[in-house]
Order: sequence, then structure tokens, then C-alpha cells
Amino acid sequence: MLVLLGLTAGVVTGVLPAAGERALRATGLGSRPEVSTLPLDSSTLSPPAGSPGRAAADPGVSALPPPVLQPASPAQAPSAAKLAARIRAVPAPGVGGTSSAEVADLVTGQVLYAHRARTPSIPASTTKLLTSTAALSLLGPDHVFSTRVVRSSATGVVLVGGGDPYLTRGGLARLARDTATELRKSGTRQVRLGYDAALFSGPAWHPRWPASYADQVTRVSALWVDEGRTAAVSPGPRSGNPSRDAARAFAGELKKAGVAVTATAAARAPAKATTTATLPSRPLAQIVDKLLLASDNDAAEVLLRQVALAQNRPGSFVEGAAAVRGVLRGLNLWPSGATLADGSGLARQTRVPAATFVALLRQAAGPQHPELRPILTGLPVAGVEGSLRIRFLDDRSLAGRGVVRAKTGTLSQVHALAGYLRTADGTQLAFAFLVNDAADDYAARLWLDRVTTALSRCGC
Repeated sequence: MLVLLGLTAGVVTGVLPAAGERALRATGLGSRPEVSTLPLDSSTLSPPAGSPGRAAADPGVSALPPPVLQPASPAQAPSAAKLAARIRAVPAPGVGGTSSAEVADLVTGQVLYAHRARTPSIPASTTKLLTSTAALSLLGPDHVFSTRVVRSSATGVVLVGGGDPYLTRGGLARLARDTATELRKSGTRQVRLGYDAALFSGPAWHPRWPASYADQVTRVSALWVDEGRTAAVSPGPRSGNPSRDAARAFAGELKKAGVAVTATAAARAPAKATTTATLPSRPLAQIVDKLLLASDNDAAEVLLRQVALAQNRPGSFVEGAAAVRGVLRGLNLWPSGATLADGSGLARQTRVPAATFVALLRQAAGPQHPELRPILTGLPVAGVEGSLRIRFLDDRSLAGRGVVRAKTGTLSQVHALAGYLRTADGTQLAFAFLVNDAADDYAARLWLDRVTTALSRCGC
């Protein structure tokens, strides 16, 4: 009886969530992916000794939890023919469309499977891997973006946006307290507040984004709070003027700190203004980790502009895309015929082949570019966290939970997964599957989960 009860529970937990998700998706509803962090600990992926990413052994520090993926053991190179047969054996009823796909040994780079692998395709949100790679390569994982308050006059201050994608109300409160402390030193208890978001330029809304994306992404700004989201969830309502709303929130925090604000208005900070207080962002490595885990459109578009500014270009969509392409070209990651329209992948005009993502993942794992390691550590774990938390739920993909790590890509009729996994025989594989013009969105997502699970079970 106990055995039967166990089997019944397994069927219910494996089948009903998948059916429930499909029903929710059909109605446009779905649960919000929760964000958690799980460490990556693999002998082939760890940063070199002495690097900032590797901590020295400390008997006073409690032991870390077990790794998500166990270190790879030496293994014979997989058979390309057997691996391809496993992929072909995964049924794809109703998926339709076309695909660009590549699978390679993460360590050696040996390509084990390729199907139109160099054909540019719409990557959707896997575009965020490109934007994040360019930012990490150019700025480094320890880089921070600063929000400042400067004196504009004896009775005036300006809140200056520095393009911190994750500036929060709590951060504004700390900045307000520091500002109030400095103002009181000069006897100032009442100010006029200006706000300056001029760091970025060009349109705040991409001309290729339809109006229906208004709950998916905020108008891009160098100054916002909580990414301009006016509710605790995303998709959800967004601010129409995020810099103004951030300034109003800051004014409220100044009042709590004992400094009254007599007026609030857009302004330009004087060129040689004295800085009153500064709030640094979290390090770029942590920004990328959060961005990839949640597939954050807002943060990706801010990073696109930061890449442009780091190359002394205007912080716009056009210049940001050009800057990202330039950085990737320098890393030998940008192929001819590819196009990039934005930083998040919301624009359908972006076209990138699967082979590019596999090459990018290999660089992130290799010893020559330790600055790119957050690309790997930021990838969601299948069935556990982020944009993959409610994936890998049916009986043919359950084995991939906790084993596959990948960046998702989702638009109507476009579905993608790009990431890495450890096979049953100990080989680590990098993969990218991009499905375009899918006949059935749910079927395409299910096929991606199942085909990557099949790879993870490969004893090839």
C-alpha cells in the first residue's frame, strides 16, 4: 500500500504541475519565478587560485552547501553519433518552425551536434548573455555604478542618476540619511531638490517594442527606484516617469531624515558641483547574477547603455548595441550576418546563431576569461530557481531538474535555452537551442526541457 501511495504521489507531482502550468499559460497567467542563489562548484569552472572569486580555506567559516553540479571526472569524449541520436529520439509533436542548435564539450570545445548552428535566429532573452558578457568584459566583475547627491547652491541639491539598475527604496533611504548628515553640518535643514537622469540619451522606449510590452519593461532611465516598477511583481504596472518618481521618493526619505524639501524638479547637476553623498551599486558580478536568474529586461537595457558609456559613446539603444557588438567582436564571438537591436532580447530584429552562445559559454568557463565567470554562476538551475523554477516538470524532463543550468528565451513563437550541464558519464556540455516560428509555444518549451534532459542522461 505504501508503495502504491508513493507511486501515485509521484505521478501527481510530475503531471499535474505541467498541466496546471499549461492552463495558466493559456490564460496569460503564471506564478512569478522566485529568486534564490545556489553556488556553482566545479573543478573545471572554478576561478584560478588567488583570484577574487576563490576564498582561502578558513576553519572559522562553516562548510558550504553541496554543489549544484558535481565536479566533472575525467571521461572519454562522448560519441557525436550517439549524442545526436539521443537528440533526434526526443519527440517534437506540434513544435514546428525552424531551429538553430549546437552542443559542444564545455572543456575541449569539440562540437558534438550541430543543426543550422551558424544560421542567425531570433534568440529572445538569451540575448541577455551577450549584453552581460560585454559588460563584464569591458568593466570587470567588481565594477559599481554610483548614485550621487551634489550641491547645486547653498540651499539646493541634485540627485544624480548613475545608471544603477537595482537602486532600491532602501538604498535611497541610506543615501538620504547620509545627505541629511552632511547638510546639517552646514546648518542646512531645508533644500530645493533637483534630479538629473541625463547620463543616458536617445529614446527611453525602443521603437521596435510594441505597446503591449509596457508591463514587461520600464522606460529606460539612469535614475529610477525598484526599476520603475509600481507593484511588487513583474509583469506588472510601470512608472511613466521613473526619474521623477525616484526623486519624489528621495524627497520623502530626506524629510524622514530631518531635511525638508521645498520643491522638486528636473535639473542638470553643475559640472563642478561638490558631492554631498554617494551610494554605490552592488558589484557588476552580482548585477549579472540577478539579471540572468530572473531574466530581467530592465537591468539588461541599463547594462546595454553602460557598455556604450564605457566606450565613450552616448548611452542610447543604437550606441549600446554597437558597443556590445564591438566588444563581442574583440572576443571573436560576433559572427557576420548577426544583428543586435537591444540588450534584453525583446526586439525581434536581433538575430544570432546557436554557435555564438556555445562559444560564449566556453569562454566563460575557460581559464583565459575569469571575468566572465558570472555568466555561468548566474544561470538558473532547472526546476529550482529563477526563470527555470516552473520548468522541467513532466516525466520526460524531471531528471534534468538540478542538473541543467540555462538562460531561457521566450517570445511568442520563439523559445530558446542556452547553458551547460553534466552528463551521466561525467562530461560537461555547453548547448544552445533556438526555436523560431514555433507552431505551439507550450510544445516548444516542453521539447527544450526534454531534449536538454536527454543530454544530461547521456552515457555516450
